[in-house]
Amino acid sequence: MTILGLDPGLAIVGFGVVETDGYDVVPVNYGIVETTPDMTLPRRLSVIYEDVQTIIREYRPDAIALEELFFYHNITTGVDVAQARGVALIAAANAVTDEQLFEYTPMQIKLAVCGYGNADKAQVQEMVRTILKLDRIPRPDDAADALAVAICHAQSLQFASQYTIR
Repeated sequence: MTILGLDPGLAIVGFGVVETDGYDVVPVNYGIVETTPDMTLPRRLSVIYEDVQTIIREYRPDAIALEELFFYHNITTGVDVAQARGVALIAAANAVTDEQLFEYTPMQIKLAVCGYGNADKAQVQEMVRTILKLDRIPRPDDAADALAVAICHAQSLQFASQYTIR
């Protein structure tokens, strides 16, 4: 099974592709989709949509998992990130069935990857490196976070129906 994990953001969308046989999780590729502040919001959203579509076409995932949004500081930034997440979700929804779309909270991802729902970013990144048997922590952070989302889904397969997007 091929899983695409997405860590949505307006400036950077992290993506991580893994394969799993239900036991082992193997990295396929990871990276980012990047937009810049000098771009208009519609152009940034368009780039995210087009690039996520390209990633989906290239890897043909059996499942796509996104991190749910969680923010508590700047509502304006949160709205922009929500728009970027929405665009990534539309790109995913246009490529797979609803039963192939999943979302996880940050706490669920940390719990699945680290065994501790309040793990810090460094702990999550080190566990991503360890689980995927990588020589170094994936960079940038957004790519490591996206791999964590994909790992979370791989480890949640027996309960996957509970995490489909409704």
